[in-house]
Amino acid sequence: MSFSSDAKAELCRARLDSKSAAVAECYGVLLCCNTFSQQEIRIITASDAFAARLPRLFRRAFSLGFDVQPDENASGKRSFLIRDGEKLKKIFEAFGSEWGATLSHHINFGVIEEESERVAFVRGAFLAGGSVTDPEKRYHLEIATPHHAVCREGYSVLLELGFDARETQRAGSWLLYFKQADVIADFFTALGASATAMAVMTVKVDKEMRNTITRQINCDSANADKVVSAAQEQLDAIRLIARRVGLDELSEPLRDAALLRITNPAASLADLAQLSYPKVTKSCLSHRLKKLMALADSMKE
Repeated sequence: MSFSSDAKAELCRARLDSKSAAVAECYGVLLCCNTFSQQEIRIITASDAFAARLPRLFRRAFSLGFDVQPDENASGKRSFLIRDGEKLKKIFEAFGSEWGATLSHHINFGVIEEESERVAFVRGAFLAGGSVTDPEKRYHLEIATPHHAVCREGYSVLLELGFDARETQRAGSWLLYFKQADVIADFFTALGASATAMAVMTVKVDKEMRNTITRQINCDSANADKVVSAAQEQLDAIRLIARRVGLDELSEPLRDAALLRITNPAASLADLAQLSYPKVTKSCLSHRLKKLMALADSMKE
């Protein structure tokens, strides 16, 4: 199963406690489904959980069943169909639409006045027209509807629930979408899918941890390269001095610093300072090595 299928399966475990919430969820489903007209209602889904929920949802909301629905053991994409005129009339009137009038799909906000009803509406919209990408790949959640007015008004519904969605159009559908992990997790939490929300945040934390470790490794590698490069320059300077005048001609502090570097060619300044005897500070040792490099530079000139 895909991540989106798992998310829908969890959402479908929400209880149908009240008729008003069931009506609101059906409203979201129908405004985002394949066909919602006065001639027919057609809902097509590949979600096993949603396919199992739909008959119960419509019975709870309208006390009616589908004219055509797939067998319980069917798999793949399944179609649910209503063409009976009396059933269609009952459904439209439940949403405050005048039967027989010119149909223009809008959200009747009177159907979703309570927050629980708005949550149910958005849940239905996501079940029928939504998807979420596996967060391991990228963060993207969208809800699609064939109706531009529903998309615009759906934005307001989401905003009332605390979600500022973006809007776009694709292949004849209008989409509301999010691309932030935190927002997607909060969305599923609000809809009652806490396990899905936790999965999104777990992936986000894991990604951030991996990125932090990678940055640290890259930083350590870069620092190590700098240490090796600086040590090589110091060794080259010391070898030049040894060839030209000999290390015995150096002052004792400079000679000790030179010998310390020769015997510890890959050590950092901090490590060299710890190895020195008598002990010196990192700053002091750095000053002595710089003097050796300056002396070598003067010899080159």
